[in-house]
Amino acid sequence: MNKEFFDVVVIGAGPSGAVASTLLAKRGYKVLVIEKQYFPRFSIGESLLPQCMTFLAQAGLVDSLHQHADSLAFQYKDGAAFHKNGQDTFFDFTEKFSDGPGTTYQVKRAAFDELLADGASKAGVEVRFGHQVVEVNVEPEQPELTITDEAGNNYHVKAKFLLDASGFARVLPKFLSLEKPSVFPVRHSYFTHVEDKISAADFDRNKILITVHPKHADIWYWLIPFSDGTASIGVVGRPEQFDAQATPEVILKDFIYQAPNLARLLGEANWANPVNTLQGYSADVTGLTGKNYALLGNAGEFLDPVFSSGITIALCSSALIAPQVDKYLQGEHVDFFEHFEKPLRAGVDCFKTFVSAWYEGGFQDVIFYQKQEKNVKSMISSILAGYAWDTANPYVAQSERRFKVLVDLCQ
Repeated sequence: MNKEFFDVVVIGAGPSGAVASTLLAKRGYKVLVIEKQYFPRFSIGESLLPQCMTFLAQAGLVDSLHQHADSLAFQYKDGAAFHKNGQDTFFDFTEKFSDGPGTTYQVKRAAFDELLADGASKAGVEVRFGHQVVEVNVEPEQPELTITDEAGNNYHVKAKFLLDASGFARVLPKFLSLEKPSVFPVRHSYFTHVEDKISAADFDRNKILITVHPKHADIWYWLIPFSDGTASIGVVGRPEQFDAQATPEVILKDFIYQAPNLARLLGEANWANPVNTLQGYSADVTGLTGKNYALLGNAGEFLDPVFSSGITIALCSSALIAPQVDKYLQGEHVDFFEHFEKPLRAGVDCFKTFVSAWYEGGFQDVIFYQKQEKNVKSMISSILAGYAWDTANPYVAQSERRFKVLVDLCQ
């Protein structure tokens, strides 16, 4: 059977796949993206962080985002608000320590992902929707893939380099036995979109609202408003904290109305859509690269949705890998661990410090501390805005040690 040849094959047309393929196509390479699903399709991870705008700009995709934001009901976002047991606080991302954009959008992922995939196509990337990778061989110098098309027919593709941007499908980790347990315990999330009908004057639609459960500090909620009067809402907790016999709809509604602030805000909401679930989502791998492949975004490591770091990490992985693949394809020796995996994981580890501290309670103490020092708050605001790779920020450069000191002060 004849093989097709490409410089780079990317598995998955989500944000990391779209950005990586666009960056490489703009360098003149022949790039193929294989996407199992058809776009638009529903996904969560809807609250972008300002750092994302830098990576989208590098790929030439940010102008399209600005141009279509209003028509696609993307909501302007300038920060994050938090609520716990009657106490409210917020971080304004324009008042941050790091250089770079301080605003972004809260996006409906179906439209956002399609927008980026269209941008990749316009940059010269060939995107094949409804095609699925069924076999991978990375042992030869050039990876070989067997792919099934919409009609169920198999065909073969050969590439000089392979990128896995398959998200939670984690195609290469499964084929190559790269998966390992996450350091985070198993958690479940229940979520949907509602017509929120929020009329409260104290609600800021320009910010994601994160609410802590009034009795269980390790259970939290997101409320992500969009500009058309709808919102994404969800709850996250350990599996034993939910009634396994109840339907997802019953579980989510029950938990929403256990939080007085959400019960007030969403008292008139129209629950018109089904409730979805995502279970055991945290994941890790033994390594992000091989001699002729790399893992991007959630295909590598996914932490937790609490600070919306997923897409930021995914886009950073794309921005880091593209110049290294460029050098590799030009025949240069590339140390992918040193120039891709190591710098990527540095930011991931920074996020990890804050996610761990959130569930342990220390970061909640910091967030709700009444006497926040302005300069320190700006440094924390930078990390919440996605600037987890800015080593000029002391809470990035020495995140674990410095953060423990900060927690002790706030406690």
